[in-house]
Amino acid sequence: METFLGFLQVIISGVLIFLILLHSGKDTGLSGAFGIGGGGSSFGGGSMVERNLDRATIFFAILFAVNTIVLLKV
Repeated sequence: METFLGFLQVIISGVLIFLILLHSGKDTGLSGAFGIGGGGSSFGGGSMVERNLDRATIFFAILFAVNTIVLLKV
């Protein structure tokens, strides 16, 4: 079980790194290369793609934290 959770942790962390790199920052970031960036609003995350990217990042961050706690308890 611990081996599976450790493998899952590596996969989740890879996905989380990729999602974070897709976010646009002060420079358009990596998301500009895929056409996700573009016009930003003053409220942030104006387009539907940006909002879904935010949601996916939050989901995988929570999943990463929960899996870390489970790994510590096992």
